[in-house]
Amino acid sequence: MTADGAAGNYTDIVLFLATAGVAVPIFHRWKLSPILGFLGAGVILGPFGLGALQGELPWLRYLTIGNSAAMAQLAEFGVVFLLFAIGLELSWERLWTMRRLVFGLGGLQVAVCTAAIAAAAMLLGQDPVAAVLLGSALALSSTAIVLPLLAEQKRQFSRPGRAAFAVLLLQDLAVAPLLVTIAVMGGQRGTAFSPGQLLAFAPAVLGLVVLIVLGRLVLRPMMRSVARADSEELFVAASLLVVLGAGLVAAMSGLSMALGAFVAGLLLAETEYRKQVEKTVEPFKGLLLGLFFVSIGIGLDLSLLAARPLLIVGLMVGLLAINGAVVFALGRLFGLGARAAAEAALLLAAGGEFAFVLLHAAVREGLLDGPLVQTILVSSTLSMFCIPLLAAAGAAVGRARSRSPRHVLPDADTVARPRVLVVGYGRVGRLVADMLTRHGIPWTAVERVPKLIEAARREGHDVFFGDASRGELLQRFGLDSAPAVVVTMDSLEATEEVVAAARALQPALPILARARDAAEAQRLYELGVTEAVPETIEASLQLSEALLARLGIPMERLAASIHQRRDEFRRKLAAGDAVHGGGRRLRRR
Repeated sequence: MTADGAAGNYTDIVLFLATAGVAVPIFHRWKLSPILGFLGAGVILGPFGLGALQGELPWLRYLTIGNSAAMAQLAEFGVVFLLFAIGLELSWERLWTMRRLVFGLGGLQVAVCTAAIAAAAMLLGQDPVAAVLLGSALALSSTAIVLPLLAEQKRQFSRPGRAAFAVLLLQDLAVAPLLVTIAVMGGQRGTAFSPGQLLAFAPAVLGLVVLIVLGRLVLRPMMRSVARADSEELFVAASLLVVLGAGLVAAMSGLSMALGAFVAGLLLAETEYRKQVEKTVEPFKGLLLGLFFVSIGIGLDLSLLAARPLLIVGLMVGLLAINGAVVFALGRLFGLGARAAAEAALLLAAGGEFAFVLLHAAVREGLLDGPLVQTILVSSTLSMFCIPLLAAAGAAVGRARSRSPRHVLPDADTVARPRVLVVGYGRVGRLVADMLTRHGIPWTAVERVPKLIEAARREGHDVFFGDASRGELLQRFGLDSAPAVVVTMDSLEATEEVVAAARALQPALPILARARDAAEAQRLYELGVTEAVPETIEASLQLSEALLARLGIPMERLAASIHQRRDEFRRKLAAGDAVHGGGRRLRRR
């Protein structure tokens, strides 16, 4: 590689990081979706933006992305990581409970939208094969844009959000069969269909079976081995290996890498390592998705838009109208209210990222004309630019719906009871969790020792692997809705980190923590715990209670005395006063 080529690659990376570090915070400040920032940056920095002026202004090459093809290849991993994260949030059981929406609503949406768009293409002069290919590609919405927008608006668990997710999931599952079909059609041009051609799907099916079987046999033992090493770097490496390894296995079988990553996510969702893996891959997913949106903006050929504005805008409006109308009608058919169906229709009306994959594959196989595909992709890209605005309109529809009680439908996730968060599942944590269970209070525990986690999960308890000192992970475990946090770890340093992280995120949350002695309890009170329980003081109080009971002190008088003494200790510890016999005194930090 020449020095100029290396400099060009580094320039592309620096420009992307500058976009992420400068443009995105500005869009956040303006309360706009950062997706618009990435898309807009791609248009400006691409060959059809500032790149078109390099002939007159050569210095602009330092402000434009020169190797858009290499960036587009890397950007595809954004969709791979997105599908992996989606799989982590699901499970086979949850997917099965959504089967009516996924395979019913989603399947009908793909079929009906494909037929409607194909009919419109045939009316515009396309032959049946080309029309069906265009219809199948343009019927697919943008998973990479819609799902982050739903999460940003906290509407992913609403009725229209669930419907949109189900449709997007089926669309993602349909990409692999569509790609295989295009390859078969390209290889069999001019020959009649025969049942033997169905064997072309065999490698894809076999690859999917191998991926599922290997995942069930290998993933949990591998993650358990990594967790025992207690190395954050090794855990990051293992998480990336799962995502990319599953994607490569799927790609070698003729499936999409995104589908392979989704299956791996589904398999990991059933393990105790789900939350920690989710938190580990989040930065990679966010960065690569941003790169993906930049690459979409780069592909917007402004010269075509300038040459045929009415045609391209007309195609975009037609695409939005057809997809939106079909989703609205199917939503009503599947029991959504008018406003919920309209919100789902707005979310799913635009084209998606897989249109690029399918249509480029069709061009390579000689099934579609290149210039036609370029025009179609420009109109599809413009529709993707409209998704944040359509999502905002959908959110407004949803808010209007929520103000009307007759349209409010309870959701299983939103009405689920909040769970107490138990950090540490050793001897003390187990006893605390057992008492919560006895009183019918739901709980979730976080632990770092795999052996303790495995034993608890064999008993059917919700105990997960994770580093609870990280605020992002605490939020994934439901810190925002938890009625209380109980920290039972035996390390003061680890307890301090967890308490500090939880208190920073939830200033009013009750936090109870275990301490070895009075000095540790005072330190924890300084950090903001609601209640610190020193083991030395509790042991002395219990011994005193047992002794005085043996000496004949009445139980009612004894219980009041012990309770009064415990309150005195608590007040002194919270105030930072010295407690006699409480152990070494820690200096305030």
